Amino acid sequence: MTPRAGVIGWPVGHSLSPRIHRFWLDALKLDGCYEAVVVPPDWLGSMVDGFRLGRWRGFNVTVPHKETIIPLLDRIDPTAKMIGAVNTVVMVGDGIFEGRNTDAPGFIASLRAGATIDPGRPAVVLGAGGAARAILAILNDAGFKEIRLVNRDRARAETLAASFPAGVGDWADRTRLLEGAGLLINSTSLGMVGQPALEIDLGQLPSTAVVTDIVYRPLMTDLLLRAQARGNPVVDGLGMLLHQAVEGFAAWFGAKPEVTPELRAHVLAAIGA
Repeated sequence: MTPRAGVIGWPVGHSLSPRIHRFWLDALKLDGCYEAVVVPPDWLGSMVDGFRLGRWRGFNVTVPHKETIIPLLDRIDPTAKMIGAVNTVVMVGDGIFEGRNTDAPGFIASLRAGATIDPGRPAVVLGAGGAARAILAILNDAGFKEIRLVNRDRARAETLAASFPAGVGDWADRTRLLEGAGLLINSTSLGMVGQPALEIDLGQLPSTAVVTDIVYRPLMTDLLLRAQARGNPVVDGLGMLLHQAVEGFAAWFGAKPEVTPELRAHVLAAIGA
């Protein structure tokens, strides 16, 4: 049987995952199929059962299913359990689906591919949603000694900091908290197409600090443009999307792909960047 995998979500038409995985299938000349499957919330359980019966190798999970799919799976790996969300499902045995989270390793791989980071200097994380959970988990694994977490809703940041070691600051103090930082991460939707701008003064951020944004529409957000103009090294959000896909592809299709300039150009063509 042709190995099958895909991505589920509601909606799912915006997903770039099919473009990524089909590129690798073609580049590596592998027999495989990767599909986008629209799954309304009330269909989730029956779809997972259907994938089991159809012997799918696995699938990616996007909103709004990253948390609700957890009780429907047979196993959850330690990283996904710690983060509380699954974005990749792999069949690891006869009908046994394991949930994984590749956002965290994808983020750090993208960061390291684009810049030199220093865990000995403070990291400032803006936001306290699902992406921030994955980022805090991998920053701790990477040995960052000081993490400053800032969110518009401080209570939500404090809840997140109870699970992952981080100091919480007020949103009104976000500019001051940049002082001495070696890394600034925007994990909020601010700056994304259709969303309000991220208002933050970079004046106190050291010029050597790395600035990254998980947003990739637009590819160069206002935050990244302003950081780049003042000489900071910047890493856009597309790299995280590309690197997080590597582990799933390798598990489903049996070959580890590479994130190359050709793949990046192929995906950028789809978003008009």
